Amino acid sequence: MSSAVAHKHTAKAKGRPFHTQFYFWARWLHVYISTATLLLVLFFSLTGLTLNHPDLMFGSQPVTTFVEGSLPEGWLNNDQVDWLKVAEYLRNEQGAHGQVTDYRSDNTEGQISFNAPGYSANAFIDMTKGSFSFSTNSQGWVAVLNDLHRGRDAGKAWSWVVDLSALFLTFVAVTGLGLLLVLKKIRLKGLLAILGGSAISLLLMVLALK
Repeated sequence: MSSAVAHKHTAKAKGRPFHTQFYFWARWLHVYISTATLLLVLFFSLTGLTLNHPDLMFGSQPVTTFVEGSLPEGWLNNDQVDWLKVAEYLRNEQGAHGQVTDYRSDNTEGQISFNAPGYSANAFIDMTKGSFSFSTNSQGWVAVLNDLHRGRDAGKAWSWVVDLSALFLTFVAVTGLGLLLVLKKIRLKGLLAILGGSAISLLLMVLALK
């Protein structure tokens, strides 16, 4: 909808009774928010199925790798591990990706871990020799999508996407309810359907907790 058309409809709506204005804005918000979030609705719906049925792999298979090597010069500085240099080396040379979720060291061994949706990697470092063993576990694209659904190891940006998706979907539901309350012809039937569906959902929740 262009700005001129939107302004025209807004001007018309302002001169109408409250319930008519409410219907106008509820319908406008419901239509455009649900349209804008269509892809997210489909994503969370389909990944809800794959989460509930972990046996559905759709040809996606986990892959595990293991390599050994030596860290570059400068990885140890004044007897302290330069974890940034180690992490960048593993990213550039060994294909590590995701967030560094843990690192530690003592006199004999060090460890650094990476995690991303559907992916984990661990490097164990021999503190006396500077050698390392590096293992990765890639669970496949279905696991990637499932972890994105959970918001696991996906970073701050995706965490915002999950939160905003929840808010948008809540807004779609609320505006849909508002439209139902305004439409007298289907109001009673709609409310009965909501009550019936809610009762069934609550019953299934109670049964699931037993």
